[in-house]
Amino acid sequence: MKRKKLLQKVLSAALAASMVMSLTACGGSSNSTGSNASGSDSTQTTAASTEKADATAATETKEETKERQTVTFMTIDFNAGTSNTGDYAEEIKQKVEDATGVNLEIEWVLSDVTDEKITLAMANPSTMPMIITHSGSLTGNIVSAAKAGAFVDLNDYIWDSEKYPNLSQMNKSVAETLSVDGALIAIPRTRDIGRYGLSYRQDWADAVGITEEPKTIDDVYDMLYKFTYDDPDGNGKNDTYGMEMTSYTGPFDIIQTWFGVGNGWAEVDGKLIPVHMQPEYKEALDWIKKVYDDGLMPKDWAVRTTDTWSNGCKTGESGVYIDVMDGGRRIWDYFVAEETKTPSVVNPDETASMNLLGAVNGKTLATSGYNGYFTISASTCDTPEKIEAALTLLDKLNDNDTRLLVEYGLEGINWEKDADGNLVDLDVENATLAANYMGLNQMLAYIPRYDLNPSPAKNERTQAQADVYVENEKYAVFNPASSYLANSATYADIGKTLDEIITQARTQYVCGEIDEAGLQTAWDNWLNQGGQTIIDEVNAQYEANK
Repeated sequence: MKRKKLLQKVLSAALAASMVMSLTACGGSSNSTGSNASGSDSTQTTAASTEKADATAATETKEETKERQTVTFMTIDFNAGTSNTGDYAEEIKQKVEDATGVNLEIEWVLSDVTDEKITLAMANPSTMPMIITHSGSLTGNIVSAAKAGAFVDLNDYIWDSEKYPNLSQMNKSVAETLSVDGALIAIPRTRDIGRYGLSYRQDWADAVGITEEPKTIDDVYDMLYKFTYDDPDGNGKNDTYGMEMTSYTGPFDIIQTWFGVGNGWAEVDGKLIPVHMQPEYKEALDWIKKVYDDGLMPKDWAVRTTDTWSNGCKTGESGVYIDVMDGGRRIWDYFVAEETKTPSVVNPDETASMNLLGAVNGKTLATSGYNGYFTISASTCDTPEKIEAALTLLDKLNDNDTRLLVEYGLEGINWEKDADGNLVDLDVENATLAANYMGLNQMLAYIPRYDLNPSPAKNERTQAQADVYVENEKYAVFNPASSYLANSATYADIGKTLDEIITQARTQYVCGEIDEAGLQTAWDNWLNQGGQTIIDEVNAQYEANK
């Protein structure tokens, strides 16, 4: 905590000093060629030709300079100093430069000292890297720096689809979470938005006579009930539960969205409020409590450790998994793997399988849509040409061939195509060979998200996962307060403690340890211990951005 406060003081002081100097854009100078009105025709022609030649040369020089601006890029090294090293490393970097039209200077920062290095970089605006890779989500330090003018407002550039055909496809809801006082200060390193949802054992559904995918909340309850009491595994014993559950309460957050509850926070009557203040929250909580009271999930779920998460479905104790869709896919992988092969309860000649359903009642929880982001320095990207060079680099890195290069290396050396045209990794077991391009993917925004061509072959399970990610995005519910919470001083100080009040009360209510009065007491405590201040701070920013 002391180190964090010290870094914040250093950054704030440096930024305050740097803002005394204005940021100026460098304009080009032009030469005017005078002509003598009484001069001869040949003199005038020569002057005109010279002027035209000069203009042509200037244009060519400008184009050449535009194509080969130098972009400095601070990014994260997760490979202990071996990122982009080896016999082919320079060749790969040169190909990246040729594809993006810039000279690239990369400053690798070891992952365990990233925050300190970024703070020091921002304390020296004149030498600040043009592009910086940040991990995680927006922090109070970054928001404060943005308010001081440390970063380029990307709204003025990024939505130009002709210049930036990739970056301009950024999800607008994600962009809002990376905005400060209306200014878009960062480009997200995107992740799948529709990652959360419901998966279930298809063979169990077949065994108990469920012939259609559950669409409504009642459908889900019916499935949970039958998976618990209709002997889905056919062993004649009362030994199954409908819903997988441990002390990890993420599934409750997903279920709540089915009832119309927001994602952490929600907009109600023009104001942002925490979701436990929505009437639908209590409705969702009562439904979850009924699932618990009716024995449709393990009675001891609250004391089951999170490292056992998904074991219930894998071992045949439970049949419904509510979490990330790739978690449901991994359970399916488990059923199929030779060493853990699990026969279908309907046809033992086949393996068990999971149905990766996704949203219920037209809703599911959205991820933040990103994990990490890029900022563009306002002090070193101080001309339109430099800003364009930085953004062009980030844009063109997302082109198919460039992505192939930074994710898989050189064709014929790091990868090749099989007979079906699928990508085959040649360096999976050769870390030295892979090091030639490893780490370069930390410069990728993954905008838009798409499958590379060629890409590794997909099986039935990975294809199902990819399909549901796309489908889920239409129904994903975002947190509208994300960027405001990052700039709430009270939330930065006690937010996690207050969040725990709500989470603990939810668990206690579901398990019957407190009643409605106890639940209301917890909500009142949240409000009185700083929650109301957070609401006020969040809505002050929200109103200012309207």
